[in-house]
Order: sequence, then structure tokens, then C-alpha cells
Amino acid sequence: MPTETQLSEVLSEFARTMVTDFPIQAILDHLVQRIVDVLPVSAAGVTLIEPGTEPRYVAASDESALRYERLQSELGEGPCLEAHRTGNAVAVPDLRLETRFPRFAPRAIEEGLVAVFTFSLRNGTKSLGALDLYRSTPGPLDAATMAAAQTLADVAAAYLLNAQARTDLQDSTDRAREISLHDPLTGLPNRVLLLVRLDHAVARGRRSGSFAAVLFADLDRFKVVNDRHGHGTGDDLLLAVAHRLTALMRPGDTLARLSGDEFVVLCEELHDPAEVDEIAARITAAVAAPFDLGGTTITISASVGIAFSGRTEQLSEQILQDADTAMYQAKRKGGGLHQVMDLRERQQDAERASLEHDLHGALGRGELHLEYQQIVETATGATVGAEALLRWTHPARGNVPPLLFIPLAEHAGLITDIGRWVLEQACTDRHRWQDDQAPRRFTMAVNVSAHELMAPHFAGQVAAVLAATATDPGAVVLEVTESVFIGDSERALLVLCDLREQGLRLALDDFGTGYASLNYLKQFPIDVVKVDRSFVTDVASNPASRAIVAAVIDLAHVLGKSVVAEGVETAGQHEQLAELDCDHCQGYYFGLPLRADALDVALRDPRPPTRPLPRQR
Repeated sequence: MPTETQLSEVLSEFARTMVTDFPIQAILDHLVQRIVDVLPVSAAGVTLIEPGTEPRYVAASDESALRYERLQSELGEGPCLEAHRTGNAVAVPDLRLETRFPRFAPRAIEEGLVAVFTFSLRNGTKSLGALDLYRSTPGPLDAATMAAAQTLADVAAAYLLNAQARTDLQDSTDRAREISLHDPLTGLPNRVLLLVRLDHAVARGRRSGSFAAVLFADLDRFKVVNDRHGHGTGDDLLLAVAHRLTALMRPGDTLARLSGDEFVVLCEELHDPAEVDEIAARITAAVAAPFDLGGTTITISASVGIAFSGRTEQLSEQILQDADTAMYQAKRKGGGLHQVMDLRERQQDAERASLEHDLHGALGRGELHLEYQQIVETATGATVGAEALLRWTHPARGNVPPLLFIPLAEHAGLITDIGRWVLEQACTDRHRWQDDQAPRRFTMAVNVSAHELMAPHFAGQVAAVLAATATDPGAVVLEVTESVFIGDSERALLVLCDLREQGLRLALDDFGTGYASLNYLKQFPIDVVKVDRSFVTDVASNPASRAIVAAVIDLAHVLGKSVVAEGVETAGQHEQLAELDCDHCQGYYFGLPLRADALDVALRDPRPPTRPLPRQR
């Protein structure tokens, strides 16, 4: 039997493993060696067993013990499995006399085993496996040795549980870290991992004299895919794009997915910018090829922005932002192409971002106001209405053109609130002019952007404004451009029909500048056609322009719609439009856009212009 000193030494050695990172296999290997040193046995073995699985860990003091351990696992029978099953020690002092293990005993005897004593590795009522003590001579172990062996088994079980907990925690930590660095849909590196790799690439480039490139790819009109086919098909498309782009990567490149439909390629150790052009061209070509997604064919394009690291100190975030900016520059050029970061456009983007920031709160600070341009009856020149024009007077920059700040309001999500205010103010101002023009109805035209029209509950919000301002719906004309029909024509049609049911009139603005305006006149509930100023400018001097305007007027009248000519600036234009039977005109010839109080004066003392008024920009 082992002495108390020997047993104490072994237990002390195991205690020290509690504060180390010894792996489970190392603990088992050490256990069986030390047991042979202190107990009267010729060999020892351990098998850890998990329900329903093959033995996960096996340790043996020598080759013979390893054979005995594996033999029990192979046959599914033996003292080890019995002790594990019952949780009790199993003693076989002479295997030749053993009848409980009819398959194991003969095979083990052939291998030279004579006696075996097995102890469960217990954790409460649960057994983790068993410790086997093998002897080459028959005979029992005394009670003290049996007790010492069980103590070693119990202590080993406790330390093994500690090691298993460490391993499980490390595995969990590794999995969590892996998840935190990769996109859950595609498995590609995410933004965090991309920036780490970009940091390393920039540092390596400074040392080697090479450079890195970031290619920021964004799918064009991906939202249409989700809206038309569902988000499941959208996810399938993203996976397919990830697969195609992965096939294009060079060794050492990184393909990441940041969010939504944004993919980024990091190319390292570059020496010639032409290499990047080739990679970008391959990306756009790969995405442009049709995708077959379970019987649904999707055709899409990608815009790619490119930014380079330099030899100076650069922040990875800035390089990525530059590539993102370049991507939007590519989109503004029509999409489906690649664009290297343009510093001049970046300055313009910075100015737009600054304006967008200032636009927040502009309404509350009183910086926004309306001007009104008169709409006259062509035949008589009498004012019959006005178009409300939104203006922004910036405290530092002065007047900001609507063509600049309206898209900013849409991008910032401010256009709905601003549009509601415009309609409220225009309806309120209309009452003063309706009184002046009675009994003639004074119409108020208000521009509506596609973002406003497609916003939830737009028709209801318009109805609420009309009710709050006690405005006759038939006196209000909402002007839209054909851009509202391009994104989701079915929804646009529903909204326009709702507005018509309320009694409002609808105008198609800038007619003639789009590619399918005639079709829109037939399909959508339009009451008024506004001929774009580009046709009116030379209507008095260019026969082609005159023919186009005449055709539009005739077609509109056949369809039961009235016509307004925009941009009338000369008496000659006015006369030609009267000859062509155009219903209404507006433009500088009849007066500049005016604030409400100034228009009050003009309406009380109308004086027809005697000379062309200069175009105001």
C-alpha cells in the first residue's frame, strides 16, 4: 500500500494543476504514471467517457495498458465500462476466474493481463469515466490500497472537471471572438477585423515602400430586390455575391462584408495602381453577371470606390471612409463602375455634410421661408394661382439653392417635416389671396418629393393639414416629377389615387425631361401637365420646340388635362403659347417669385410686364 507521504505528494502535484493551464490529456498522462509509482500495480489506464460518444480522452502508463483500455472500448465491455456505468469500484483479482466479461476476459488474458481493479471517476452521482489498475500477477489489493486508489480517482475527477471548465471557457471565448470578428450571414470578416488587417497593411506598406488599396463595393438598387422578391432572396443574393467575390481574391487579399449590401476588398503589397483597376473591373463584371437564385434570376450592378494608403501616417478609418466616399461618387455617375477617390469631390461632400448638419434646426430657427411665383391664365394674363417655392437663407452662406438643400433634406430624413410645414404655410397664405381674388378660385401649387410621397401615411397627413387650415382640396395642386414612379410605381399609384379621392389636383412637373412621360400621362391620375422650361425657351424661334410644345398641349387636352408652361420670360414666348392654346403660364415675364407680403401688393396692383425680365439665378 502507498505511504501517507507518497499519497500526499501525488495529491499535492494535482493541487498545483488547479492554478495552471495543464490540458486534460497532460493531467491524465501524469496521473497514470504517478499511480504506478505509488501503488502495487504493473500498469494503469484512464478512459473518460461521455454519454453517446466515443471515449474522448484515453491515457495509459505503457503500451500494454493502452491496449487494455482500447480493447474495452472496442468490445463495449469490461471493468472500466462497468465501473463507469454503476459508479462503483470493480475488482477482478484473477481474470481467469471472471465470468462477468465473457468477451473481454479471454482477449485480455491473451494480451497477458491477469488482474484488474477499476475505480469510477465520480462527480457527485455522475461518472466521468474510470481509472484502471492492471496487475501481471493474480491476487486482491488490500483495503488501504483500494481506498487510496479511489481517493486518487476522486481527486483526479475534481481536477479534470476544473481543466474541462477551463477548456470549455477557452473554447467559448474563442468562438465568441470568432463570431465578433465575422459577418453572421456570409462568414466573411466584418468591419472590426477589416480595420485590424488594414492597420497591419498600412504599417507593412510604410516599411516596404508598397501601398494598400481599399475597394468599397455597394450593390446598386439592392433595396428593390428586397422589396420585390423579399429579404430571403436578398440574403441569398448577398451570399452569392460573397461567393463570386471570394473566387476573385488574390492570396493575401481580404474580402469583408460591413453591413447590408456593402463589401470591401483589401489588397496589400501593391506597387502599381493599374493592378487595382483590374481588380475593380473584375468585381463589377462578376456582379453584373445574372444570378440564378432558386429559379429567380436577379440582375444587379455594383459601384466600387477606391482609396489608397500612402507612405504618411494615415488612419485606417479615414482610408475606409475615402473608399466609401469614392463609391458614392461612382453611384452619382450612374453606378456599375469604379471610381478612385476624387479629392475635389471629397471637399464638396464635406461641404454638403456641413450643410446637412446645419439644415437640422433650420426650420425652428426661422431660416426657411416661402416665395410664390404667380401662375397666370395665358389668354388674359390674369393671376389665377401661385406655386410655393421653398427657400433657405443660411446665416453664413446666404441663399442656398433648392437643388442643393432639398436632396440633403431627403438624405437627412427631414423632408417630411419640412414638406408638411410648406403645405401648412402655403395653405395659410392662400386664404389671403383667395379673398382678394374672389369669386375666382385661387389655386396653390406645392411641390412634393418622391421621399415625401412614398412616406407612410402621406395622404393622411395631407388631409390633416387641409382640415387644420380649412383649405378647399380642389384649390391645391400637388406637383410631382416622374421620379416618383420609377422606384415603386404600384405604391405611387395607390398614394396618388388616395390624394385624388380627397379632391386634390395633381400635376406632373418638368414634363418632357424623362424617358417615359407619355406612358405616365396614361397610367397615372394626373390633372395638370407642366411643360419644362427647356422647351419653352426657344418656342418662339425654333420650329422643333414649337412642334413639341404644340403636341404636348394637344395630347394633354385630348386626355382631359390642363397645361402650364414653365419658364416664360419674353412676350414672344407668351404670344406663341397663347396661339398654341396653352392654358396657363408662369415665369419671370409675369413677375419674380415673391414673399407673401410682396405678393399681396402685386396682386392688388397687377401691372403686365412690358419687357422681358432677366433670369434670376
